[in-house]
Amino acid sequence: MAKTNAGRFFEDYKLGDVIAHAVPRTVGEGERALYHALYPARHALYSSDEFARDCGLEASPLDDLAAFHVVFGKTVPDVSLNAVANLGYAEGRWLQPVYPGDTLRSVSEVIGLKQNSNGKSGVVYVRTRGMNQMGEVVLDYVRWVMVRKRDLDAAAPDTVIPDLRTVIPAEDLVIPDGLDFSNYDFVQAGEPHRWGDYEIGEKIDHVDGVTIEEAEHMLATRLWQNTAKVHFDATFRPDGQRLIYGGHIISMARALSFNGLANAQMIVGLNGGAHANPCFSGLTVKAWSEVLDKAETSAPGVGAIRLRLVATKGGDAFQLKGEDGKYLPEVLLDLDYWALMPI
Repeated sequence: MAKTNAGRFFEDYKLGDVIAHAVPRTVGEGERALYHALYPARHALYSSDEFARDCGLEASPLDDLAAFHVVFGKTVPDVSLNAVANLGYAEGRWLQPVYPGDTLRSVSEVIGLKQNSNGKSGVVYVRTRGMNQMGEVVLDYVRWVMVRKRDLDAAAPDTVIPDLRTVIPAEDLVIPDGLDFSNYDFVQAGEPHRWGDYEIGEKIDHVDGVTIEEAEHMLATRLWQNTAKVHFDATFRPDGQRLIYGGHIISMARALSFNGLANAQMIVGLNGGAHANPCFSGLTVKAWSEVLDKAETSAPGVGAIRLRLVATKGGDAFQLKGEDGKYLPEVLLDLDYWALMPI
C-alpha cells in the first residue's frame, strides 16, 4: 500500500470540498527576522514594538505578508502541488494581527472548477481561511490556480466560476482593535507623507530595484513550506528553470514601495492580483504604485488607501498593458490592495 502522496490533480477536486491542511505552525521572532532579511522591509509598525504600542497595538505584529505566506504555504500540498501556475487572488481580508507566539493553520473550500479547452489541465478556485490557536480567522482570501490532469480521459466537471467582488468596500475592511494614528511619529516612520497628501490617480515610481537571487528565493519557499514542484524541482519545467514563488515577488515589491509609501503601514484588503509573467532568478525587480481610491475609517487618525502595486523587470515606468489589452512582457505583478495610513 502506497504511503506517499503525489498530490491532487484537477480531476480530484469536487465543488464544495473542504480541505483541512497540515501542518499547524507556531510563528516567532525568527519569521520576522528572516522576512526582513529576505526583503528590504522597513515599515515601522512591523519593525518596532514601541512604535506599534504608540499606535495602540499590544506589540509589533508579524508582517501582514509574512502571515499570508505562512497561511498560503499550508495550502500548497493540497491545492497547488501539481500546479502549472497560480493565476490570481480576490476578496482577501486581514481580520486579526498575527503576533509572535501565535499558531496558524489553514482550511480551504473548493468554490469553483473549470476545465481548460486543451483537456490537459483546469482551474481550481478555493477560499482559504487562516486561523490562530484560538480559532479566530486571521486571514480570508480566494485564489485560483491552474492544475494538471493526471488522467486526460477523466470527465470534465460542470463549469462553476464563483462570482467574486472586484473591490472590497472600504466599510468591510477590518481595522485592528485599538489602532490609533493620532500621535503617529512621522520621523520614526521615515517619511512625512500622510493620507491627505495622496491624490487618486497619482503614480509613484519607487526608484529602487532588487535582483532576485536563486539562494534567496529557495530560502523563502522553504521558509513558507511552499512545496510546489515548479519552485523546487528544476526538472519539472521544460525550460529547466525553477519558477520564482509569486509571493516572493509580492513581498519584494511591497518592500520596495516603502520609498514613497512608508506610511502605508498595514495591509487590510486584497482586492485582486495577477502574476502577469513568470519570474526567474537573475531578474531585477522594480516597482511602482498608483493610488486608486481613498476612504476614511472609524479608527482615530486612520485612513484607508487603495493602491495598485506593479512589479516589473524593467521597461518604461507606469506602463502596464499593451494596445491589445495584455500585460506587457516586463510586468511581473499587478496587485490591488487596501492599506492603512495616518490621516
